[in-house]
Amino acid sequence: MVTLATPFTQQAGIEVPLICGAMYPCTNPELVAAVSEAGGIGIVQPLSMVYVHGHDLREGLRLIRRLTTKPIGMNVLIERSSRTYLERMQRWLDVALEEGVRFFVTSLGKPRWVVDRVAAAGGVVYHDVTERKWADRALESGVHGLIAVNDRAGGHAGPKSAEALIEELGGLGKPVICAGGVGDEQAFVAALKLGYAGVQMGTRFIATDECRVHPDYKRRIVEATEEDIVLTERVTGVPLAVIRTPYVERVGTKAGPLARWMLRGRRTKYLMRTIYGLRYVWKLKRAVLDGGSSKDYWQAGKSVAGITKVEPAGDIVRRCAQAAQAAGA
Repeated sequence: MVTLATPFTQQAGIEVPLICGAMYPCTNPELVAAVSEAGGIGIVQPLSMVYVHGHDLREGLRLIRRLTTKPIGMNVLIERSSRTYLERMQRWLDVALEEGVRFFVTSLGKPRWVVDRVAAAGGVVYHDVTERKWADRALESGVHGLIAVNDRAGGHAGPKSAEALIEELGGLGKPVICAGGVGDEQAFVAALKLGYAGVQMGTRFIATDECRVHPDYKRRIVEATEEDIVLTERVTGVPLAVIRTPYVERVGTKAGPLARWMLRGRRTKYLMRTIYGLRYVWKLKRAVLDGGSSKDYWQAGKSVAGITKVEPAGDIVRRCAQAAQAAGA
């Protein structure tokens, strides 16, 4: 096994500074385990685990443990959209800690309560950010590292380039992970040479043998070019990176006037996000598990440019590690 030591690998207890990002609805236990077993770290997405792939969270974590004994992580979405949602996330965090998870990725809110619980158990928390102001707020909460989501990411991409983000965040005294646009070993090495302590890949790991999405989704990722990735507001209300299809072109990429008005209101924005969220969950789950239709959205980032085939997740991790070692990254 090639070992590439960075501040991130030391904190996470892994050999290769590579994260398989948490993805709704794509992340399944077998994918998480395969990435971790190869030396990187797979991140559990609990909503995907429970509501898409049908595992009780505790039993899903134990399934992963039967496949690998190496470190895994879990994603905690901390937006306080409702008391019920918050209580569920708190309960899942406790379950993960009880099952030995010690690396967590937070997003969509202030992560103080997560940091307090995780640090007390000897774990670490990294927080998704898209610019300096969100990084400052996360650091105030005591996070141990930052995941810099750039403008080439899949899902909810940020507004800035990988180069601009490392310039903004690299001097804050915490490890920074590059998230977005990395689909092959050359891009992985380039990110490390920019000064990142590690890389998070999402789209690349959808097109793997272990990912339990429909073959149609994998095929579209392999066939897509960078120019096929567009941002649409019509799924969640904020820009979401998806593959351009005839349906996306026909309905457009901007939210309608009523939705825009509701998203601007302090009270109405939560209702609109709930409506979008329910539609988002249904559409993506259907596309991932049942295959494509004429009205589906396929999440993907511009890393599709480096993805040429479906292959084992472990091969991707090992190839990235070998390329980085050969390049002296």
